[in-house]
Order: sequence, then structure tokens, then C-alpha cells
Amino acid sequence: MSKIKLQGRTRAQESSNAIERMYITMRHLFNRGFYKPMGVSGETLREALLILRPEIYGSVAEEKVELNGLLYVIDRLPIGLEECRFINLTSDEGYGNSHFKPIVPPKRRRNCYRIDDEQMNIEITRGRSEIYDILTHLTFLFIESHKIMRRVLIDEEGGVSRDWEKLERAVLSEEPLSQAEREVALTHTANILGRTFREVTTIYPMFSIKENNERFIHIVYWLGKLAMDEMLNNNKRIVTFSPVLRERLGHHIHGEIWANKIKEVLLEKDLLHRPLHIISANMHSVMNTLYAPEALKTELKKKSISSIYEDLSNSANGKLRMKVMKLAGEEGMTFINDTSGTNIDVQIFDTAKLESLNSQFKLNENLKDEEKPVLMVMDYAFGEQAYETMDEMLKPYETEDGNILMNVASISIMGKAGILVGGKGDIMIPSAHLFEGTADNYPFTNELTKADLEGHGINVCDGSMITVLGTSLQNKDILKFFHESTWNVVGLEMEGVHYQKAIQAAAKLRGSISDEVKVRYAYYASDNPLETGSTLASGGLGTTGVKPTYLITEKILEQIFKS
Repeated sequence: MSKIKLQGRTRAQESSNAIERMYITMRHLFNRGFYKPMGVSGETLREALLILRPEIYGSVAEEKVELNGLLYVIDRLPIGLEECRFINLTSDEGYGNSHFKPIVPPKRRRNCYRIDDEQMNIEITRGRSEIYDILTHLTFLFIESHKIMRRVLIDEEGGVSRDWEKLERAVLSEEPLSQAEREVALTHTANILGRTFREVTTIYPMFSIKENNERFIHIVYWLGKLAMDEMLNNNKRIVTFSPVLRERLGHHIHGEIWANKIKEVLLEKDLLHRPLHIISANMHSVMNTLYAPEALKTELKKKSISSIYEDLSNSANGKLRMKVMKLAGEEGMTFINDTSGTNIDVQIFDTAKLESLNSQFKLNENLKDEEKPVLMVMDYAFGEQAYETMDEMLKPYETEDGNILMNVASISIMGKAGILVGGKGDIMIPSAHLFEGTADNYPFTNELTKADLEGHGINVCDGSMITVLGTSLQNKDILKFFHESTWNVVGLEMEGVHYQKAIQAAAKLRGSISDEVKVRYAYYASDNPLETGSTLASGGLGTTGVKPTYLITEKILEQIFKS
């Protein structure tokens, strides 16, 4: 074995061990009930993250502050968290009925509450994966805050650099900053961060929100200020886990409420006995594929259907969306807004009521109404939450008259994933899911094949997919190992193993659904973590994801309507 190959393997092994240590440590800290991220109790997490050096966190192990990683993390944490010394992870404990106004991060649907100047509560309703996600982001954030602190403290008595004094003056100013004042402040901020003026001015507007255009410099200031308070006064930031959260975790409380509500609606509408096709996807592609060609006939005279789909993906086109939703509501679509805390909305489509159907989907004319399929589209789950929700959904519905088995005909999973053999917008068709950090593997017969999706101008690959414990912990070495080994891994995502575990348990062991249930998995690439500049931190898909999303949706629906 060559020296280079050995080094690569050693680095992959180090990375794998670091991930394992992080998860063992996070579970221990959760059981303990609290920890100080920048104290002794948080040391193992910090060391493991710095050994791992995940692609998404860029230059976390260097002296300069990581800007793209900071933006990625800030978008997934509540506004104002950087000002808080106490971060409390709670279950759904009734804050929604209080005077506290929920704060929902832009890129993560979770309710957070600012209790006072020092405390932020983050509501956990999606299981362990959500806790891992938050703790990893907080570890990164606080490491970066100490970089800022080290660059501005000039002596042990608390003396600070001139750059910090100028930044503080700009942040605490009650008057809006002029363009000149802003550029002066950003000049000093660039020095503090170890970045160029161009880098800082480029990323500055990406942090801005309607309430605060200067949010970028405010975040830098408060991260540095709290880090200095830790260093000079030993006022450590503390993460706590509420007793109710620790007691409830793993009990499927939210998933059970969620699934029972859906079954209740199916029963009310006399759909519970009909063939049910569950689709895990977004809340627009199935509805638009079924109804847009009819609802937007006028618009289709001027544009292609693919251009219409792009327009519908833009939230600014509210009128177009309303036209589609209106027709959908008239022809068999029922929307179930989530109130369980899972943050997973659901759409039910009764195909017996479809009259203005997209002409490419044809139901068997010999089917009676009670034999026609019912589509249940569920929004994306998050990590281990996929097991909780699918496991509960596939259980028999308990009624006063006895248990009703779910007539599940197929389960289709469409999602975003990181790709290892292509670029953004490509499609991956898995033949098995592997669970990172374990020897668990779940081979299955995928009703979708590579051939089904080829010939449409999109690169398609097939092979194994690895279900990772968190996308924010992946680095090139470990991913390269998986791709080049005999596992033949083509991509990584967070839910596949959890879905398949629930499906196999229900079909093969419990017998609560038919063991002939059909499964379909297809993913479109949101990033390539093996390529620098193509990770999730480099930005979203934009319209690149529209074409693969609708292609996969069409193929899933074609198979359902033919069955």
C-alpha cells in the first residue's frame, strides 16, 4: 500500500473517530443536563470538531474567521442567539401560549423564544438529530467567537484594539449608519476577522434582515463581547437541556399525534380503506405537477411547463400559486397544517375527484372509485425524525371499533442529498442505505431505476447512499473513503436509513402493512462536499433544483397511476 493511500486512510479513520466521539459526548452531555461549550465539559466537542474540520465550516481550524460557515450556521439558529449567555433546549412546554413571540430561524423550522436579555429557549420537537445539529452549530459558533476575542484583546487586563473600539461605536450607535460610516466599520471588522475588505463587504448584505441591516457587524460584536466576558470574568456561556425534554426524547410523542391526525382525516373522508401512496417530498411539486397544466392554461400558451414550474418555485409569484391551489382544493386536495410540533405539513389527494388531471397521468378506467389511489404527501422529516413519523404512520389506526390496518401500496422518498460523483442538480438512485458509524445496511428493491430518469438532460447515477448523523460533520477524507471503497457510495443524506428501518419493520416484522409494499427513493444533488466551493455553505440550489425535482415527481406519479 502506498504512503499516500495510507495517509488518506488514516485521515479518514481520524475523521470517523472524531464523529463518533462527538456523538458519544453529545449524548453524555444531554444525559447530564447542561454543559459549558467553551469550558472543560465542552472540550471534547471542540477538539473533535477541529480534528474533523468539516467542509461546511471551511476555515474553522485556522486563525481567520470563517464567513460562509458563519452565514450557514446563523441562518439555522434563532435571531439574537449570539447575544445570549444561556441557551436552553426544551420540549414543547407551552411557550406558544405565552406572551413570548416565537422566533423561527430562516433555514430551520423550529420555534425559539427569547426569554430575556441573556436567555434563548430552542424548542426541540424533531428528535436527537435536531439536538446534534444545534450542538454542532453552537460548537462552531463559539470557536469562532474566541477567534474574534483573541484578535481584539491586547492585554490580560481587558485592553482592546482600536479596531474593536471603532466596531463597538458603530454597533452601539443609535443613528442609522451612512454608507461612509458602514464602510469604516467594515474596514475595522475585516481586520478583526482576518479577512479582506472585499470578502467582508461581499458577505455583509447576506446577513441583513428587515429589522437590522447592520446584523453582520452586530453578530461579530456580540460573539466577541461574550467571548471576552468568558475569558476576563469567567462568565461562561451555558447550554442546558430541560428535564421535560430529557424525559420525552425518544417517546414518539409528536410523531404519534401527527400520524393520528392524518389517519383521522382519512377516516373522516372515507379514504382509510383505499390504496395509500405515501410520498415524502416538498409541499409544491406533486400539487403543481397534477394541477398546474390545467390551472395555468393561459400562461402555458406563452411559456413551457418547465418555465412555469420555475415561476411557481419563486415565492414572489403568489397569484400563480393561488390559481394552482384553488383548483387543487376543488379537485380532491386536502391540506393538513401541522399542529403536533413535528413541523411536517401534509397534503392528501383523492384521485377519484381528479377531473382536470395532467394528461400524462392516466388512471385505469376499470378502477372503481373505492379502488383509486390516495396520495399522501408529507413534508421533509429531519434525520431520526423520519423513523418516528414513518413508524407511527404505518401502525394500525386505533378506533373504538378496533384497529384498522393501513392499506399502504407504496412509499416514495424524494429528497435533497450531497453527491460524490457529480454536481448540483444531478440525480441519485439508491439501491441501499448505509448507516454511518455502524455496520447497519439496508438493501432494497427500488421501483425507480436509473433508466427511468435518463434521457432528460440531467446526469443520473446509482449506487449506495450513506445516511449520515449530520451533514455539518462531513469532511472530504471520510466521504472520499466511502466513495472509493467497495461500498460504492454515490451520495449522502440524513433520512434514508430511518425511513427504510420503519418500512421494513412494518412490512417484514410487525405485519402492519403488506410485505409487497413498493418503495421508491430518488435524490437530487444540493451540493458536492468533495468539491471546494460546492458545499451547502456556498449557497442554495436556486432554480437548478427545479428540473430534477419535477422530473422525479413525474416518474413517481407515473408509476403510482399505472399501478
